[in-house]
Amino acid sequence: MFSITVRDHIMIAHSFRGDVFGPAQRLHGATFLVDATFRREQLDDDNIVVDIGLATQELGAVVAELNYRNLDNEPAFAGVNTSTEFLAKVIADRLAERIEKGALGEGARGLAGLTVTLHESHVAWASYERAL
Repeated sequence: MFSITVRDHIMIAHSFRGDVFGPAQRLHGATFLVDATFRREQLDDDNIVVDIGLATQELGAVVAELNYRNLDNEPAFAGVNTSTEFLAKVIADRLAERIEKGALGEGARGLAGLTVTLHESHVAWASYERAL
C-alpha cells in the first residue's frame, strides 16, 4: 500500500459534557496538528498516490471551516461532545466528500483509504481511518 500525508492545523474552543472529562467540561481551547494520509494499492499513471498540492489545498479548506471556532456554537455540533476522535472522523468524512466530488482530480478516484490524525500534543493523538 502506498501513502502520502499532508499536514495542517486548527485552533478551536469547545467544552464537554460528562464527568469523564473532568475540568474539560468547562470551555477550553485546543490546537491540533492535523495529518491526512491518503492510501492506494497501486500508483496512478503519473506514479503518485494523489496530487500532493491538491491534497494540501483540500485539507486546508476543510480545517478552515473549523478553525478559530467555538464548536459549542456551531449548529452541526449541537449536543455533541467534539472529542479528538470525533473531530478526526468529521475531517475525514469531509475530505472524502471532496474526493468524491473530484476536488483531488480524477486520479484520486483510485484511492483506497484515508486516515486523519489529530495530534493534541507530542504525546497524545487520535485517528479515524476510512475506506474510499
